[in-house]
Amino acid sequence: MKIFKKTLTASVAAISMSVAAFGMSASAGAETLKLSHQWSTSDIRHKVAQIVADEVKAANVDLEIQIFPSGSLFKAKEQWTPMTRGQLDMIVYPLAYAGGRVPATNLTLMPALVKNHDHANRINESPFMAKIEELLNEDGVVTVAKGWLAGGFASTKGCIRKPEDVKGLQIRAAGKSFEQMLEGAGASIAAMPSSEIYPAMQTGVLDATNTSSSSFVSYRIYEQVSCYTPAAGNALWFMYQPVLMSKKSYDNLNDAQKEALAAAAKKAEEYYTTEGRKQDSDSIAVFKENGVDIAELTDEDFAAWQALAKETSYKKFVEETPNGQELLDMALAVE
Repeated sequence: MKIFKKTLTASVAAISMSVAAFGMSASAGAETLKLSHQWSTSDIRHKVAQIVADEVKAANVDLEIQIFPSGSLFKAKEQWTPMTRGQLDMIVYPLAYAGGRVPATNLTLMPALVKNHDHANRINESPFMAKIEELLNEDGVVTVAKGWLAGGFASTKGCIRKPEDVKGLQIRAAGKSFEQMLEGAGASIAAMPSSEIYPAMQTGVLDATNTSSSSFVSYRIYEQVSCYTPAAGNALWFMYQPVLMSKKSYDNLNDAQKEALAAAAKKAEEYYTTEGRKQDSDSIAVFKENGVDIAELTDEDFAAWQALAKETSYKKFVEETPNGQELLDMALAVE
């Protein structure tokens, strides 16, 4: 099986194509790909998918992408298997959801691994990400467009800058690696979806939380907290959420179609990066407007969290993942 070591945007012209599996046909007229995701049509990830769909359609290469938002075709964590089998063509997907199938992908939601958006862009072009792509290809998946979203912390009890600031707090963490790190700092974990953070804080069940910048605003968490630690020059929380495609469907496209998809993906990635940064800065403005203190992480703060992560979540990842140390070292080598 041929291994692809770069994303579609970088190397799509070098990839051979055949006949589509699901949602496509060899008949005359435009072929249709089905793209599934879990978010509303107002979400950045839907807009990224829409850019890809619109650009491909405008290219007039007999290819269209039909988007199914809000989990209307498949539930969030049920998308991976049908995609790898070619029964679903495309998804926008938090890649760490695939950790059960491809353990290395747990590194794409790992605390203190990505510092900021510039660092995320360098990781996108690194040998580490090429290795992740190789592993995805082996599981029948190709990356169409890369994208990271950042997040931070907020608390009803004061500002969270250093690990000792969460000791004794009841905190909601986004992802098991964050839970492992925060437990190592002496916090107690309360597991819940982001939609339940507001009432949990309102009733005193929850003292603090981490989640994405957009969720902090959309769920109006600024109404319940006294201090916000946003994604700024340093951020603890970054999650890789690319547009992915079934390799079977990917291999079905002709040269003109793959070139159109690559061009569309490039435009989508540019939007993803720009809008991701904007969501971070917009969240800071909203929290300030609502009288919430802002506590940005210094380089020393970030280093303290990373040191804790190395002893907790990083250590656990290495123990549980084939070639885990090698993969982790590759990620940490990106400056």
